[in-house]
Amino acid sequence: MVNIRRATPEDLFSMQTCNLLCLPENYQFKYYLYHLLSWPQLLFVAENFDKKIVGYVLAKMEEDAAEPHGHITSLAVLRHYRKLGIAKKLMEAAHREMQVLFGAVYCSLHVRVTNVAAQHLYMESLNYQIHGVEAKYYADGEDAYDMRCMFKERTGKKVAKSVVSS
Repeated sequence: MVNIRRATPEDLFSMQTCNLLCLPENYQFKYYLYHLLSWPQLLFVAENFDKKIVGYVLAKMEEDAAEPHGHITSLAVLRHYRKLGIAKKLMEAAHREMQVLFGAVYCSLHVRVTNVAAQHLYMESLNYQIHGVEAKYYADGEDAYDMRCMFKERTGKKVAKSVVSS
């Protein structure tokens, strides 16, 4: 069993470590801190019984007054904890907060064109669709799919309940 909760400043180093172990795209510590300070409601971690961080989602809101939308910057789950639904739960937590707290219309993300497992998660479990291709998006020159998940209804702060109580 894994607990999904909002990330705290104390989690940032563990999130960065998880990123380094799981993904070829790595970020400096200040990037995690920037996300936490700017959108603290949109960072979630998965922790095991020992309180070890085994996954995270790093998300943000894009500045678009006409069509507010969120963006998944990074999602990672340690190898031994994959195929347990953790990534889906992390994504659902971020999606809900984007809608409830920020009135997001959709969420976007980028995924490597060769990352079939992630594409399956996004399309089959989370209803993302490929919106386009960004050539040479990644540092190693690989293309990325620009994917979007349209939220069914636009909810305001007063309509739906947040995932996490304040």
